[in-house]
Amino acid sequence: MMNTEKEINLSDYTYSLPDERIAKYPLDKRDLSKLLHYHKGVIEHKKFKEIEELIPDHSTLFFNNTKVIPARLIFHKSTGAQIEIFLLKPISPSPILSVVMEERETVIWECMIGNFKKWKDDIPLMRDLILGDKNIILQASIHDREKRQIKFSWNDDSISFSEIVEASGKVPLPPYLNRQPEEDDKPRYQTVYSAHDGAVAAPTAGLHFTPEILKSLADRGIKESFLTLHVSAGTFQPIKTENILEHPMHSEQMVVDRQSIQSVVEAQNSIIAIGTTSMRTLESLYWFGVRLMHGDEGFAIEKLEPYQSQQKAARSEAFSAILEWMDRNNLNQIIGTTEIFIFPGYQFRVCDGLITNFHQPGSTLILLVAAFIGEDWRKVYHEADINGYRFLSYGDSSFLLPK
Repeated sequence: MMNTEKEINLSDYTYSLPDERIAKYPLDKRDLSKLLHYHKGVIEHKKFKEIEELIPDHSTLFFNNTKVIPARLIFHKSTGAQIEIFLLKPISPSPILSVVMEERETVIWECMIGNFKKWKDDIPLMRDLILGDKNIILQASIHDREKRQIKFSWNDDSISFSEIVEASGKVPLPPYLNRQPEEDDKPRYQTVYSAHDGAVAAPTAGLHFTPEILKSLADRGIKESFLTLHVSAGTFQPIKTENILEHPMHSEQMVVDRQSIQSVVEAQNSIIAIGTTSMRTLESLYWFGVRLMHGDEGFAIEKLEPYQSQQKAARSEAFSAILEWMDRNNLNQIIGTTEIFIFPGYQFRVCDGLITNFHQPGSTLILLVAAFIGEDWRKVYHEADINGYRFLSYGDSSFLLPK
């Protein structure tokens, strides 16, 4: 059990990031981004398309196949004032994203709302949409002002909320890009393997992969497995407390099928997470397995649970416990939430490697990288800086193998 009373200071995990280092637009070709390969302290500079040569034999790659939804919905009052509604998490008829996205007629979401003070409780906002040959009227009304819950309804029960959002929303680009989304962002701010609607931010490590790279890896015998963590807007929430333990971690929904759990149990060599979201999901699953081994079936991993738990198990034991629990309950899929906060001092239980982009100074993601490779994170970021790497969501990539 880790002593979480010890302060970890945010100022120890910052670095200088000039604006010109931030990639405002993606490259035309996904796999031509730069790739910093870090292995046992040694750094090499590559192109991402060379990743297939760097993955250790018999590895298993875990991809997050969440799909970014156009979560920014723009409405206008009769006075002309613009109200922007940013979808955060579903409330009704279910908190499960896959259910809500297929709902017809009415849904309620917790949202961030721009110009909220100009929107009165008893005045709904309306938008006319055209979907194919249908004219749809979308209405937004305030369900609970204090909780920022907005009710959306529309006049055609043959249309799903997923279709409504696709027709009316804008791509939720990260705020640090400081620009409006463009048409090219729709396909580029999405992985080629995205499948399940629900993220409001892309799992950006996966943006570099192409169908050709995936095929080449499969031809090499590299195994792939898919899980889903619907990335929330909290991923961009800056740490504002000098003692990072006081930072309120965001909760994100995970959806994992039996095959993914089995893949961990059967892994013959390295387990490599494609992105911090895949890593957080895999490590959260481990702690769920440990819980099950001690009779606790709750699949909601709390922020500091890994540091406070006195139980531990081998990786295969924890994931086998999940399989056994799924068998007993006749489940092929599990749905849970995680607030897991990975920072220096965390002992990784599942992941041996990480493919990830270069993250914001003083962010929860820098802390995760520092937890994974130790103080060498500074060397990695310095090397990226002096070699002209592009940073953040549309930027270049790194492949971190500490052992």
